[in-house]
Amino acid sequence: MILAIDGLQPDVGHEVLWVIREVLSGEIVLARALLSSTQEDLAGLLREVKELLPVPINGLVSDGQLSIRRAVARVFPEVPHQLCHFHYLREAAKPIYEADRHAKKELKKQIRGVRPIERAVETRADAEVEVIHDYCLAVRASLTDDGIPPLSASGLRLQERIQAINDSLDRVAEKRGSPSNLND
Repeated sequence: MILAIDGLQPDVGHEVLWVIREVLSGEIVLARALLSSTQEDLAGLLREVKELLPVPINGLVSDGQLSIRRAVARVFPEVPHQLCHFHYLREAAKPIYEADRHAKKELKKQIRGVRPIERAVETRADAEVEVIHDYCLAVRASLTDDGIPPLSASGLRLQERIQAINDSLDRVAEKRGSPSNLND
């Protein structure tokens, strides 16, 4: 049997709900609220699970929190313990995430000039104003979507969206031609 242990704390300063479940079936073996997440408290929880289960524990999975690692080492010294896939991948992806975040920040600096464009056309009353306004909204929307790191590279996604907007503007310019100045 392989167990996963995870603590859920909805609000800082409140009890932590500790859930221990069997990994393959997803069945919850034990769930208990604890006032703290100390090694001693977690070891007591793990001992209770050890006594409760009639089968041997072959492995444990957790987020790698130090108090969990120490409690597992104390109660299950011979049982392998590893990070869950999400936490493992998050740690492995940190350098990529940081590079992507930096690239996104630099890209945002280069394209923050949407408001001056909107101001330049707000006194106009022609058909192009609505199209320009829609493009400005598309740029704004592309700037605000951050995704869920490390599962998505928001910097790459931003670059793809801005490139799509740029390609669309290029197609419009080819079809109709574009004025050299927005006030023309």
